Amino acid sequence: MPDNDYDVAEVEGITIDEQEVKEPPRYRVLLHNDDYTTQDFVVAILHHVFNKSLPEATDIMLKVHNSGIGQCGVYTREIAEAKVARVRQAAKDAGFPLLCTMEKE
Repeated sequence: MPDNDYDVAEVEGITIDEQEVKEPPRYRVLLHNDDYTTQDFVVAILHHVFNKSLPEATDIMLKVHNSGIGQCGVYTREIAEAKVARVRQAAKDAGFPLLCTMEKE
């Protein structure tokens, strides 16, 4: 066996401090229904921003339409914030009042 292959637990003088590693908090990204944003635009947002297949995007869009709110995905805080900002900017650029929010899971 080569000299550099060794089991760290067997090396004297090394203390292994086992800390509990916690998963970062996760956030749900939500779309809210309104009377002005077209269903096609919502499907396009779900497809391009959230990488949903067209059938999956259509299902989520219908949930938003029928229930008033629909979940686009669950992400770490930074990714959720970026996706919310991207949706808001795209909606603004297209002239739609589409509301996209995030909440802690």
